[in-house]
Amino acid sequence: MQGGAETTCGCVNAVVFPFPRVVVTGLGLITPIGNDGATVAANLRAGRHGLAPVVLMGNPDLPVKVAGTVKEFSVDSTNWRDWAWPPEYGIPRETLRGLAPHGVYALCAVQQALRDAGLSPEAIAGDDETGLFCASAGSAMLLHSNLAQMHAVRGERGNPMGVVSSIAGTLNFNLAAHFHITGAVCGFVSACASASHALGFAFDAIRLGRLRRVIVVGAEELNAETLLPFLAMRALSGASDPLLASRPFDAGRDGFVGGGGAAVLIIEEAGFAAARGARARAELLGWGQAADGYSVAMSHPEGAGLRLAMRRALEQSGVGPEDVDYVNAHGTSTPVGDRAEALALRAVFTAAGARPRISSTKGLTGHPLSMSGAMEAAFCVLALKEGFMPGNPHLVTPDPACEGLDLPRASVPIAPRVVLNNSSGFGGSNVCHVLRAVPD
Repeated sequence: MQGGAETTCGCVNAVVFPFPRVVVTGLGLITPIGNDGATVAANLRAGRHGLAPVVLMGNPDLPVKVAGTVKEFSVDSTNWRDWAWPPEYGIPRETLRGLAPHGVYALCAVQQALRDAGLSPEAIAGDDETGLFCASAGSAMLLHSNLAQMHAVRGERGNPMGVVSSIAGTLNFNLAAHFHITGAVCGFVSACASASHALGFAFDAIRLGRLRRVIVVGAEELNAETLLPFLAMRALSGASDPLLASRPFDAGRDGFVGGGGAAVLIIEEAGFAAARGARARAELLGWGQAADGYSVAMSHPEGAGLRLAMRRALEQSGVGPEDVDYVNAHGTSTPVGDRAEALALRAVFTAAGARPRISSTKGLTGHPLSMSGAMEAAFCVLALKEGFMPGNPHLVTPDPACEGLDLPRASVPIAPRVVLNNSSGFGGSNVCHVLRAVPD
């Protein structure tokens, strides 16, 4: 600890403490490309996608033909009694009644992340040093179903768990109660930047000494109620071939492909983790955020907010553009969004003479909306830990806006040292994280 120092005006500076390091100690993944870290890493490395044909609302005439589906789970019904999940996960009936479909994904992913981090549910229950930060847009499917039932009986009856299972805070409500979290609980709703905000503020809570461990959760369900509103915005791809549907940065892209699942990162103060013998998967160096101030839905045409967020993330992390080996781009495969991000990347990296490898893994997973930041931060951890950089296997002809960017088609078998993860959301929210490898 450093003591206070007297300034030229006779005042005494505040006591300055060194910031603690923050490390990732556990991952939980329920995604279109796998439901555990090993499977996901193998599919990222091989460029194997998890997109599959879908028919939404029983209407084959809809132009939405493919999506990033979650395998081994069945949560399509509005009745929790019909749901099914892999047998290695336990969900008590009293918890299940309050969950949304994506809450099932999330609860399983938290269980997986705890095992990966070497933690038991008992170890975090009632631990005032452990917090839970969640990102979710809620369950449009359950909200619609519950309100329709209420209207049908003119308000005389309703689902007693309807609120906690469907509104945007459903993950934090249910997971906090189930795992007996006492340190802190909160939720984040900033569209496709939500999970990235959750991770960033969790990092701050640890660096400021407010918590020593945070479980960061992002989850989203894939169904007609979640996805089809984007069809009216003309934001979805109409391609029926999975190899052509989600192709970020390609000149022929025509919109994003929906996805679902859950992603969990357990982050801890490095000394706290080491004291219990935990193994650090990666170190979270810093983050940055900025806003476009431009449009309710579209990115700034030159990526102004994302450009500032990247620069802030690099500055806080103490690294320069030349130090970054890999960027996991937000890259949703929309014409406007990808172009804006490409221009922002060129301004931050190309203009500085830096040329990191860049890919958007949404080409393999589709876009899982509010959970994407947590999922892709987890992908970055896997890349650092397993020693490779994911590629862009569906990229054929890069958009001219990408001139000067290194967009490898295949994964690169080189271990990155420092990586950057980008997320952007409606209203111009832009969030970036910087992570680095740690020695084994």
